[in-house]
Amino acid sequence: MDKENLNVSHLAWCGLIALNTARRDGIATSPAQDNLFLTRWLATAEKQRRFPRELASDISWLLREGREKGLSADLPGKLDYLWRAGSGNLQAQNDLFRLQHALQALKLTGWIYMVLAESEWSGRRQLRLSPTVSGIYINRNALDSGFDEHGRQRIPLSARITGDLAALDKLLHRSGWRRKTTDAEGTPLYMLVADVFNAE
Repeated sequence: MDKENLNVSHLAWCGLIALNTARRDGIATSPAQDNLFLTRWLATAEKQRRFPRELASDISWLLREGREKGLSADLPGKLDYLWRAGSGNLQAQNDLFRLQHALQALKLTGWIYMVLAESEWSGRRQLRLSPTVSGIYINRNALDSGFDEHGRQRIPLSARITGDLAALDKLLHRSGWRRKTTDAEGTPLYMLVADVFNAE
């Protein structure tokens, strides 16, 4: 495990322990109070520089999410994702679980995530994508046939992706997935493959 993931995992673990302690002590007794508690906890951590400098952008991002989105920021969910992604527990899960986890994390950051039927994927009714909107769109047929009964990937997943590719790559990497470019010119078409995927 690399040092950055270890540090992010430690930050998330500390936040989750602080929240669970606050819940046990009756300080946080509702989702709204959870968000308020974590926003204050992050603000204090940032002000007191409790964590290494390389985590400053992660703390700022979480703090901004909590302040701007309020309850919909789901700070406990974001911390849980960061903890699982960095602690090694996530890597022990099957390919499908790790992909779902990464896609859920993308949604938490404001990305659009949609599974498209064949008629929306291509043809006259093909969904038009805006290059200025961060979104990931997966072909339903590929998703349905892409995994075996144990959740292991069988075929690369076709995906149309728009937006901040660097941010997407970072989240996918934490979940043991990667994005591969295709030969399709003029379209945002990619293939998603698990790190351990081996095309035979």
